Amino acid sequence: MPKQLSVAIQMDPIDAIDIDGDSTFRLGLEAQDRGHELFYYLPDDLYMKDGIVFASGHALTLKREKGNHAQLGVRETRPLTQLDCVLLRQDPPFDMAYITTTHLLERVHPETLVVNDPVSVRNAPEKLFVTEFEGIMPPTLITRDPAAVAEFRKEHKDIIIKPLYGNGGAGIFRIKDGDENLNSLLEMFHDTMREHYVIQAYLPAVRAGDKRVILVEGEPIGAINRVPAEGDSRSNMHVGGRAEKVELTKRDREICEIIGPSLREQGLIFAGIDVIGDVLTEINVTSPTGIQELERFDGTNAAAAIMDAIEAKRA
Repeated sequence: MPKQLSVAIQMDPIDAIDIDGDSTFRLGLEAQDRGHELFYYLPDDLYMKDGIVFASGHALTLKREKGNHAQLGVRETRPLTQLDCVLLRQDPPFDMAYITTTHLLERVHPETLVVNDPVSVRNAPEKLFVTEFEGIMPPTLITRDPAAVAEFRKEHKDIIIKPLYGNGGAGIFRIKDGDENLNSLLEMFHDTMREHYVIQAYLPAVRAGDKRVILVEGEPIGAINRVPAEGDSRSNMHVGGRAEKVELTKRDREICEIIGPSLREQGLIFAGIDVIGDVLTEINVTSPTGIQELERFDGTNAAAAIMDAIEAKRA
């Protein structure tokens, strides 16, 4: 029987989550069911004083009861070095506030195990990390140059444009050959964000679904298929995508074999990759989702696999 662990969860406000879909809730419930102690805090409640990293938060008790799913203890402040593990689970955008939390958490990891490793999270933005692996992604351009985007569309005819550090399907546009909105869209991107943006060749296979493959310690344990709503090119469940049961293919496993060693080496215990057809489009390491849908479809308990990995590292 593993020893009882103190597990902190750094996340967005817990009262607003969907307990039937939220992966962080499922992870916390799994830890609690194993007898581990939960401590919940918001990213803004993380701070450093005289070189010591603290968080102000609450002891947490979870139950699968809508509207009454989280019971909080009195507010208290704890040094993170007194905890066994921190689940880094706030949602993007991957902005300077997010990056700051990785710098603070870096000061306690690995004495306090941070999942995922904050240095690797900072160095592996999902839409950039994927470019490290040759031969498994669609034609991709990362730029702020409108002329380069126009040339890319001329070459590929049908393209997707999205923010480099976006999430949840926000700000994703499909621009076909001849669409006169391209220049206006690029002007909007240029005026509203300082970062580069990502342009990829549109993949017609997305109509059949954008597969989310869940990896634990670099090994695939299952997948769900996310099908775009009618009239939308985005498959994200936040914007109306529909989750379906799906099996891992030989190509899915080949992709995982290519990226798995890098995930393990970088301490990225829990990752979710996006596969359309036979190509990889993103590697999600900030706060991957999909584990509750996977469990409902085929009984695969990803939360248990993740907690097994955490317990093994703390043993």
